[in-house]
Amino acid sequence: MRDGVVSRPLNWLLASSAVSNLGDGIGKVAFPLLAATLTRDPVLIAGLAATQFLPWLLFALPAGALMDRVDRRRAMIGANLARAGVVAATGLLVLSGSVSIWLVYVAALLIGTAETVADTAANVLIPSMVDRPGLEGANSKLQAAEIVGQTFLGGPLGSLTFVVFAASPFLLNSVGFVLAAALLLGVTGGCRSRPAKRAPARLRTDLAEGLRWLRGHRLLTRLVLVAGLLSLAVELAQAQLVLYALEDLRLSEAAFGLFAFVGGAGGLAGAALAPRLIRSAGRLGVLAGSMTATGIAFVAMGFVTDAVAAAALFGVFAAAIVTGNVVLGTLRHALVPDALLGRVLGVWRTVVWGAIPVGALLGGLLTRAVGSAGVTFAASGALQIAIAALAVLLLRAYSAEVNERSAA
Repeated sequence: MRDGVVSRPLNWLLASSAVSNLGDGIGKVAFPLLAATLTRDPVLIAGLAATQFLPWLLFALPAGALMDRVDRRRAMIGANLARAGVVAATGLLVLSGSVSIWLVYVAALLIGTAETVADTAANVLIPSMVDRPGLEGANSKLQAAEIVGQTFLGGPLGSLTFVVFAASPFLLNSVGFVLAAALLLGVTGGCRSRPAKRAPARLRTDLAEGLRWLRGHRLLTRLVLVAGLLSLAVELAQAQLVLYALEDLRLSEAAFGLFAFVGGAGGLAGAALAPRLIRSAGRLGVLAGSMTATGIAFVAMGFVTDAVAAAALFGVFAAAIVTGNVVLGTLRHALVPDALLGRVLGVWRTVVWGAIPVGALLGGLLTRAVGSAGVTFAASGALQIAIAALAVLLLRAYSAEVNERSAA
Protein backbone atom coordinates (compact mmCIF):
# COMPACT_ATOMS: atom_id res chain seq x y z
CA MET A 1 0.00 0.00 0.00
CA ARG A 2 2.86 2.33 0.74
CA ASP A 3 6.64 2.44 0.68
CA GLY A 4 8.39 5.14 2.66
CA VAL A 5 7.23 8.46 1.25
CA VAL A 6 6.72 7.17 -2.29
CA SER A 7 3.13 6.14 -3.00
CA ARG A 8 0.67 6.98 -5.73
CA PRO A 9 -2.05 8.35 -3.40
CA LEU A 10 0.55 10.55 -1.69
CA ASN A 11 1.69 11.91 -5.05
CA TRP A 12 -1.89 12.81 -5.96
CA LEU A 13 -2.39 14.44 -2.57
CA LEU A 14 0.83 16.43 -2.93
CA ALA A 15 -0.13 17.52 -6.46
CA SER A 16 -3.53 18.71 -5.26
CA SER A 17 -1.94 20.44 -2.28
CA ALA A 18 0.57 22.21 -4.54
CA VAL A 19 -2.20 23.51 -6.83
CA SER A 20 -4.53 24.57 -4.00
CA ASN A 21 -1.61 26.29 -2.28
CA LEU A 22 -0.86 28.08 -5.55
CA GLY A 23 -4.41 29.42 -5.30
CA ASP A 24 -3.82 30.32 -1.66
CA GLY A 25 -0.57 32.08 -2.58
CA ILE A 26 -2.25 34.14 -5.28
CA GLY A 27 -5.02 35.05 -2.87
CA LYS A 28 -2.76 35.84 0.07
CA VAL A 29 -0.96 38.46 -2.01
CA ALA A 30 -3.97 39.68 -3.98
CA PHE A 31 -6.27 40.14 -0.97
CA PRO A 32 -3.85 42.40 0.99
CA LEU A 33 -3.06 44.36 -2.18
CA LEU A 34 -6.78 44.80 -2.82
CA ALA A 35 -7.25 45.90 0.81
CA ALA A 36 -4.34 48.36 0.46
CA THR A 37 -6.12 50.00 -2.50
CA LEU A 38 -9.15 50.51 -0.26
CA THR A 39 -7.40 51.62 2.96
CA ARG A 40 -3.93 52.21 4.42
CA ASP A 41 -5.11 51.92 8.04
CA PRO A 42 -2.75 49.33 9.64
CA VAL A 43 -5.50 48.06 11.93
CA LEU A 44 -7.86 47.42 9.00
CA ILE A 45 -5.03 45.73 7.08
CA ALA A 46 -4.27 43.59 10.14
CA GLY A 47 -7.98 42.93 10.48
CA LEU A 48 -7.93 41.21 7.09
CA ALA A 49 -5.23 38.80 8.27
CA ALA A 50 -7.18 38.25 11.48
CA THR A 51 -10.35 37.52 9.52
CA GLN A 52 -8.57 34.99 7.29
CA PHE A 53 -7.48 32.98 10.32
CA LEU A 54 -10.47 33.56 12.61
CA PRO A 55 -12.17 30.36 11.34
CA TRP A 56 -9.30 28.34 12.83
CA LEU A 57 -10.23 29.71 16.24
CA LEU A 58 -13.94 29.02 15.67
CA PHE A 59 -14.07 25.84 13.60
CA ALA A 60 -10.78 23.93 13.91
CA LEU A 61 -12.12 21.68 16.69
CA PRO A 62 -15.32 20.54 14.91
CA ALA A 63 -13.42 20.26 11.62
CA GLY A 64 -10.84 18.01 13.28
CA ALA A 65 -13.54 15.83 14.83
CA LEU A 66 -15.29 15.51 11.48
CA MET A 67 -12.06 14.33 9.84
CA ASP A 68 -12.11 11.34 12.22
CA ARG A 69 -15.60 10.43 10.98
CA VAL A 70 -15.94 11.27 7.29
CA ASP A 71 -14.24 10.52 3.99
CA ARG A 72 -11.34 12.97 4.07
CA ARG A 73 -10.88 13.10 0.32
CA ARG A 74 -14.50 14.08 -0.26
CA ALA A 75 -14.22 16.73 2.45
CA MET A 76 -11.18 18.22 0.69
CA ILE A 77 -12.94 18.20 -2.68
CA GLY A 78 -15.97 20.00 -1.25
CA ALA A 79 -13.80 22.58 0.54
CA ASN A 80 -11.79 23.35 -2.60
CA LEU A 81 -14.95 23.80 -4.68
CA ALA A 82 -16.39 26.13 -2.02
CA ARG A 83 -13.21 28.24 -2.09
CA ALA A 84 -13.37 28.35 -5.88
CA GLY A 85 -16.87 29.80 -5.74
CA VAL A 86 -16.01 32.49 -3.19
CA VAL A 87 -12.89 33.77 -4.95
CA ALA A 88 -14.71 33.78 -8.29
CA ALA A 89 -17.43 35.94 -6.76
CA THR A 90 -14.76 38.26 -5.34
CA GLY A 91 -13.20 38.59 -8.79
CA LEU A 92 -16.57 39.52 -10.27
CA LEU A 93 -17.08 42.17 -7.56
CA VAL A 94 -13.67 43.66 -8.36
CA LEU A 95 -14.50 43.55 -12.06
CA SER A 96 -17.75 45.44 -11.49
CA GLY A 97 -16.11 48.02 -9.23
CA SER A 98 -18.47 47.27 -6.34
CA VAL A 99 -15.97 45.74 -3.91
CA SER A 100 -15.47 47.26 -0.42
CA ILE A 101 -13.16 46.45 2.47
CA TRP A 102 -16.06 44.80 4.29
CA LEU A 103 -16.85 42.52 1.34
CA VAL A 104 -13.16 41.60 1.26
CA TYR A 105 -13.46 40.65 4.93
CA VAL A 106 -16.50 38.46 4.23
CA ALA A 107 -14.72 36.67 1.38
CA ALA A 108 -11.65 36.10 3.56
CA LEU A 109 -13.83 34.66 6.33
CA LEU A 110 -15.60 32.22 3.99
CA ILE A 111 -12.34 31.09 2.35
CA GLY A 112 -10.74 30.60 5.76
CA THR A 113 -13.68 28.49 6.91
CA ALA A 114 -13.32 26.14 3.94
CA GLU A 115 -9.55 26.07 4.52
CA THR A 116 -10.03 24.60 8.01
CA VAL A 117 -11.57 21.53 6.37
CA ALA A 118 -9.14 21.23 3.45
CA ASP A 119 -5.92 21.66 5.44
CA THR A 120 -7.01 19.46 8.33
CA ALA A 121 -7.96 16.66 5.94
CA ALA A 122 -4.63 16.88 4.09
CA ASN A 123 -2.67 16.63 7.34
CA VAL A 124 -4.57 13.69 8.78
CA LEU A 125 -4.29 11.76 5.50
CA ILE A 126 -0.48 11.67 5.62
CA PRO A 127 -0.02 8.85 8.19
CA SER A 128 -2.36 6.57 6.19
CA MET A 129 -0.14 6.90 3.12
CA VAL A 130 3.37 6.37 4.50
CA ASP A 131 5.13 4.16 7.03
CA ARG A 132 6.46 5.75 10.22
CA PRO A 133 10.06 6.08 8.93
CA GLY A 134 8.69 8.05 6.00
CA LEU A 135 6.75 10.62 8.06
CA GLU A 136 9.58 13.12 8.12
CA GLY A 137 10.05 13.02 4.36
CA ALA A 138 6.30 13.17 3.72
CA ASN A 139 5.89 16.21 5.96
CA SER A 140 8.84 17.87 4.23
CA LYS A 141 7.19 17.25 0.87
CA LEU A 142 3.86 18.62 2.10
CA GLN A 143 5.66 21.72 3.40
CA ALA A 144 7.49 22.06 0.08
CA ALA A 145 4.20 21.82 -1.84
CA GLU A 146 2.77 24.57 0.35
CA ILE A 147 5.81 26.79 -0.13
CA VAL A 148 6.04 26.31 -3.90
CA GLY A 149 2.38 27.16 -4.28
CA GLN A 150 1.93 29.92 -1.75
CA THR A 151 5.12 31.95 -2.01
CA PHE A 152 7.48 30.65 -4.68
CA LEU A 153 4.90 30.86 -7.46
CA GLY A 154 1.66 32.23 -6.00
CA GLY A 155 3.09 35.42 -4.51
CA PRO A 156 4.73 36.77 -7.67
CA LEU A 157 1.86 35.58 -9.86
CA GLY A 158 -0.71 37.20 -7.59
CA SER A 159 1.04 40.57 -7.49
CA LEU A 160 1.87 40.72 -11.20
CA THR A 161 -1.64 39.77 -12.32
CA PHE A 162 -3.13 42.23 -9.82
CA VAL A 163 -1.09 45.07 -11.32
CA VAL A 164 -2.13 44.11 -14.85
CA PHE A 165 -5.81 43.58 -14.06
CA ALA A 166 -7.09 43.66 -10.47
CA ALA A 167 -9.76 40.98 -10.95
CA SER A 168 -7.50 38.45 -12.69
CA PRO A 169 -5.72 36.94 -9.65
CA PHE A 170 -9.07 36.10 -8.06
CA LEU A 171 -10.42 34.47 -11.21
CA LEU A 172 -7.15 32.56 -11.64
CA ASN A 173 -7.34 31.53 -7.99
CA SER A 174 -10.78 30.05 -8.60
CA VAL A 175 -9.51 27.89 -11.46
CA GLY A 176 -6.69 26.63 -9.21
CA PHE A 177 -9.08 25.41 -6.54
CA VAL A 178 -11.22 23.58 -9.13
CA LEU A 179 -8.12 21.83 -10.49
CA ALA A 180 -7.02 20.93 -6.96
CA ALA A 181 -10.39 19.28 -6.37
CA ALA A 182 -10.08 17.31 -9.61
CA LEU A 183 -6.60 16.02 -8.70
CA LEU A 184 -7.95 14.53 -5.49
CA LEU A 185 -9.88 11.98 -7.54
CA GLY A 186 -6.56 10.12 -7.80
CA VAL A 187 -6.37 9.66 -4.00
CA THR A 188 -7.67 6.19 -3.14
CA GLY A 189 -7.66 4.13 0.05
CA GLY A 190 -7.12 5.17 3.65
CA CYS A 191 -9.39 8.20 3.35
CA ARG A 192 -11.42 7.32 6.44
CA SER A 193 -9.96 6.45 9.83
CA ARG A 194 -12.90 4.29 10.92
CA PRO A 195 -16.35 3.22 9.72
CA ALA A 196 -18.85 6.08 9.67
CA LYS A 197 -21.50 4.28 11.71
CA ARG A 198 -21.51 6.42 14.83
CA ALA A 199 -24.39 8.83 15.32
CA PRO A 200 -23.78 12.51 14.57
CA ALA A 201 -25.04 13.29 18.08
CA ARG A 202 -21.80 11.86 19.45
CA LEU A 203 -19.64 14.55 17.88
CA ARG A 204 -19.44 16.32 21.26
CA THR A 205 -18.30 13.06 22.86
CA ASP A 206 -15.62 12.71 20.19
CA LEU A 207 -14.35 16.22 20.90
CA ALA A 208 -14.22 15.58 24.64
CA GLU A 209 -12.29 12.35 24.05
CA GLY A 210 -9.67 14.15 21.96
CA LEU A 211 -9.30 16.93 24.53
CA ARG A 212 -8.88 14.43 27.38
CA TRP A 213 -6.21 12.54 25.46
CA LEU A 214 -4.27 15.70 24.68
CA ARG A 215 -4.54 16.98 28.25
CA GLY A 216 -3.02 13.74 29.49
CA HIS A 217 -0.06 13.92 27.08
CA ARG A 218 2.36 16.33 28.73
CA LEU A 219 4.85 16.53 25.84
CA LEU A 220 2.24 17.30 23.20
CA THR A 221 0.52 19.81 25.48
CA ARG A 222 3.79 21.70 25.86
CA LEU A 223 4.40 21.59 22.13
CA VAL A 224 0.94 23.12 21.55
CA LEU A 225 1.74 25.92 24.02
CA VAL A 226 5.10 26.70 22.40
CA ALA A 227 3.64 26.62 18.89
CA GLY A 228 0.74 28.87 19.91
CA LEU A 229 3.00 31.49 21.45
CA LEU A 230 5.29 31.43 18.41
CA SER A 231 2.33 31.77 16.06
CA LEU A 232 1.09 34.87 17.89
CA ALA A 233 4.57 36.45 17.92
CA VAL A 234 5.21 35.80 14.22
CA GLU A 235 1.85 37.21 13.16
CA LEU A 236 2.52 40.50 14.97
CA ALA A 237 4.81 41.29 12.04
CA GLN A 238 3.56 38.95 9.31
CA ALA A 239 0.20 40.73 9.11
CA GLN A 240 2.06 43.99 8.48
CA LEU A 241 4.22 42.60 5.67
CA VAL A 242 2.35 44.42 2.90
CA LEU A 243 2.73 47.78 4.70
CA TYR A 244 6.37 47.01 5.52
CA ALA A 245 7.09 46.35 1.85
CA LEU A 246 5.04 49.20 0.36
CA GLU A 247 5.82 51.93 2.91
CA ASP A 248 9.01 51.09 4.82
CA LEU A 249 10.88 49.61 1.82
CA ARG A 250 9.03 51.71 -0.81
CA LEU A 251 8.41 48.68 -3.05
CA SER A 252 5.84 48.70 -5.84
CA GLU A 253 2.86 46.35 -5.79
CA ALA A 254 4.53 44.16 -8.43
CA ALA A 255 7.79 44.04 -6.47
CA PHE A 256 5.91 42.93 -3.37
CA GLY A 257 5.26 39.58 -5.02
CA LEU A 258 8.95 39.19 -5.88
CA PHE A 259 9.74 39.96 -2.24
CA ALA A 260 7.49 37.05 -1.25
CA PHE A 261 9.23 34.92 -3.92
CA VAL A 262 12.49 35.15 -1.96
CA GLY A 263 10.63 33.90 1.09
CA GLY A 264 9.43 30.95 -0.97
CA ALA A 265 12.99 30.11 -2.01
CA GLY A 266 14.04 30.14 1.64
CA GLY A 267 11.11 27.96 2.58
CA LEU A 268 12.01 25.40 -0.06
CA ALA A 269 15.55 25.30 1.26
CA GLY A 270 14.22 24.71 4.76
CA ALA A 271 11.97 21.85 3.61
CA ALA A 272 14.85 20.21 1.74
CA LEU A 273 17.33 20.54 4.60
CA ALA A 274 15.00 19.69 7.49
CA PRO A 275 15.36 15.87 7.46
CA ARG A 276 19.17 15.90 7.41
CA LEU A 277 19.35 18.69 10.01
CA ILE A 278 17.12 16.65 12.29
CA ARG A 279 19.26 13.55 11.81
CA SER A 280 22.41 15.46 12.75
CA ALA A 281 21.17 17.79 15.52
CA GLY A 282 18.04 16.09 16.86
CA ARG A 283 14.51 17.43 16.83
CA LEU A 284 14.73 19.55 19.95
CA GLY A 285 17.92 21.25 18.80
CA VAL A 286 16.48 21.95 15.35
CA LEU A 287 13.21 23.27 16.82
CA ALA A 288 14.97 25.65 19.23
CA GLY A 289 17.45 26.74 16.56
CA SER A 290 14.74 27.41 13.99
CA MET A 291 12.75 29.56 16.43
CA THR A 292 15.85 31.55 17.33
CA ALA A 293 16.69 32.07 13.66
CA THR A 294 13.19 33.37 12.84
CA GLY A 295 13.49 35.86 15.68
CA ILE A 296 16.93 37.11 14.61
CA ALA A 297 15.73 37.52 11.02
CA PHE A 298 12.73 39.64 12.07
CA VAL A 299 14.79 41.79 14.44
CA ALA A 300 17.23 42.50 11.60
CA MET A 301 14.36 43.28 9.20
CA GLY A 302 13.25 45.96 11.62
CA PHE A 303 16.52 47.82 11.19
CA VAL A 304 17.39 47.44 7.50
CA THR A 305 16.11 49.77 4.80
CA ASP A 306 17.58 48.02 1.76
CA ALA A 307 14.97 45.91 -0.03
CA VAL A 308 17.46 43.23 -1.13
CA ALA A 309 18.77 42.76 2.41
CA ALA A 310 15.23 42.68 3.80
CA ALA A 311 14.17 40.07 1.22
CA ALA A 312 17.21 37.91 2.07
CA LEU A 313 16.32 38.07 5.77
CA PHE A 314 12.74 37.15 4.95
CA GLY A 315 14.13 34.12 3.12
CA VAL A 316 16.07 33.12 6.25
CA PHE A 317 12.89 33.48 8.28
CA ALA A 318 10.97 31.27 5.83
CA ALA A 319 13.67 28.57 5.83
CA ALA A 320 13.71 28.48 9.63
CA ILE A 321 9.93 28.49 10.11
CA VAL A 322 9.46 25.64 7.64
CA THR A 323 12.18 23.57 9.32
CA GLY A 324 10.42 24.04 12.67
CA ASN A 325 7.07 23.12 11.11
CA VAL A 326 8.52 19.84 9.77
CA VAL A 327 9.60 18.93 13.32
CA LEU A 328 6.21 19.81 14.81
CA GLY A 329 4.19 18.12 12.08
CA THR A 330 6.18 14.90 12.26
CA LEU A 331 5.94 14.77 16.06
CA ARG A 332 2.15 15.13 15.82
CA HIS A 333 1.93 12.22 13.40
CA ALA A 334 4.32 10.06 15.45
CA LEU A 335 2.71 10.72 18.84
CA VAL A 336 -1.02 10.75 18.07
CA PRO A 337 -3.02 7.58 17.23
CA ASP A 338 -4.68 7.76 13.81
CA ALA A 339 -8.18 7.44 15.26
CA LEU A 340 -7.60 10.60 17.33
CA LEU A 341 -5.46 12.55 14.87
CA GLY A 342 -8.22 14.74 13.45
CA ARG A 343 -9.47 15.80 16.87
CA VAL A 344 -6.03 16.44 18.30
CA LEU A 345 -5.07 18.39 15.17
CA GLY A 346 -8.29 20.37 15.63
CA VAL A 347 -7.22 21.36 19.14
CA TRP A 348 -3.71 22.17 17.87
CA ARG A 349 -5.03 24.38 15.08
CA THR A 350 -7.52 26.08 17.41
CA VAL A 351 -4.67 27.15 19.69
CA VAL A 352 -1.89 27.71 17.15
CA TRP A 353 -3.79 29.15 14.21
CA GLY A 354 -6.36 30.74 16.50
CA ALA A 355 -3.51 32.82 17.93
CA ILE A 356 -2.92 34.33 14.49
CA PRO A 357 -5.87 36.79 14.47
CA VAL A 358 -4.91 37.90 17.98
CA GLY A 359 -1.31 38.51 16.90
CA ALA A 360 -2.43 40.24 13.71
CA LEU A 361 -4.63 42.74 15.55
CA LEU A 362 -1.96 43.41 18.18
CA GLY A 363 0.56 44.00 15.41
CA GLY A 364 -1.77 46.42 13.68
CA LEU A 365 -2.29 48.38 16.89
CA LEU A 366 1.47 48.47 17.52
CA THR A 367 2.21 49.69 13.99
CA ARG A 368 -0.44 52.38 14.29
CA ALA A 369 1.00 53.48 17.65
CA VAL A 370 4.67 53.64 16.56
CA GLY A 371 4.03 54.62 12.93
CA SER A 372 6.37 51.99 11.45
CA ALA A 373 5.88 48.34 10.47
CA GLY A 374 9.66 47.93 10.82
CA VAL A 375 9.45 48.52 14.56
CA THR A 376 6.74 45.87 14.75
CA PHE A 377 9.06 43.40 12.99
CA ALA A 378 11.83 44.09 15.50
CA ALA A 379 9.47 43.64 18.46
CA SER A 380 8.11 40.41 16.98
CA GLY A 381 11.64 39.04 16.50
CA ALA A 382 12.66 39.81 20.07
CA LEU A 383 9.55 38.04 21.34
CA GLN A 384 10.31 34.97 19.19
CA ILE A 385 13.81 34.71 20.67
CA ALA A 386 12.33 34.77 24.18
CA ILE A 387 9.85 32.03 23.20
CA ALA A 388 12.73 29.90 21.86
CA ALA A 389 14.38 30.09 25.29
CA LEU A 390 11.07 29.16 26.94
CA ALA A 391 10.74 26.17 24.58
CA VAL A 392 14.10 24.81 25.70
CA LEU A 393 13.07 25.09 29.35
CA LEU A 394 9.70 23.39 28.76
CA LEU A 395 10.91 20.59 26.48
CA ARG A 396 14.39 19.65 27.62
CA ALA A 397 13.01 17.06 30.08
CA TYR A 398 11.43 15.31 27.07
CA SER A 399 14.43 15.50 24.73
CA ALA A 400 15.04 11.75 24.89
CA GLU A 401 11.45 10.99 23.88
CA VAL A 402 11.45 13.61 21.13
CA ASN A 403 14.68 12.36 19.61
CA GLU A 404 13.66 8.72 20.04
CA ARG A 405 10.68 9.48 17.86
CA SER A 406 13.08 11.05 15.40
CA ALA A 407 14.87 7.76 14.99
CA ALA A 408 11.70 5.68 14.77
